[in-house]
Amino acid sequence: MFDIDSYAYGVWPVVLLNIGFVLVFVLGFLKPRAKREWRSLGVFAAWIVALFTEMYGFPLTIYALTALLGRAYPAANPFSHMNGHLLVALAGGSSVVWSLVMGLSMLLFLAAFVIMERGWRKIHAAQGPTLVTDGIYAYVRHPQYSGMFLLVLALLIQWPTIITLLMSPILVIAYRRLAFREEAELEAQFGDAYRIYRGRTPAFLPNLPLMIRRWQKRATHAQASQEGT
Repeated sequence: MFDIDSYAYGVWPVVLLNIGFVLVFVLGFLKPRAKREWRSLGVFAAWIVALFTEMYGFPLTIYALTALLGRAYPAANPFSHMNGHLLVALAGGSSVVWSLVMGLSMLLFLAAFVIMERGWRKIHAAQGPTLVTDGIYAYVRHPQYSGMFLLVLALLIQWPTIITLLMSPILVIAYRRLAFREEAELEAQFGDAYRIYRGRTPAFLPNLPLMIRRWQKRATHAQASQEGT
């Protein structure tokens, strides 16, 4: 455990441990094969390295902001772990804000894990070259990438920095391009079936009204089945 009031940087073993953990986590679900997949993963790896280097290694954002703002920096002891968080610093070092952002980031991280795991399970449960359109694929066409974007959001909330904020759009663009190249291959393989699926299913963000209607329909069907028995 870190003392949140002491200097919290230069802990390079923790930097390496966190980088390794997240990369193994993502590799387990994405399993890149083609060069373009490895290139996109390289962008993500660079983002992760930048994030954890600032979180536990060298706080470049805090040095830049304290040099720029001087005494106007909104939190005392900016090089403590809690006050090094930009949102907490803006709130004057509020422990309530610290608890909220840490809790929210963990919830989003768990949600990202569930989404990526369900997408991975569906694809690898398919026998042969099959177009998967059920389960989580009924809501988004690229759940693994949706999960990755949610993971990036979780980590941005957990520890926002100037570099990762600037790199995030590049990361999203890289995986968006990768997804649409994969879709061209799927359309060539499955033809009209894929075009129909693509026309009714969002790429990354689910259609919430449609999800609610489907859940209501399932609940009504389940209740009718129970009453019938």
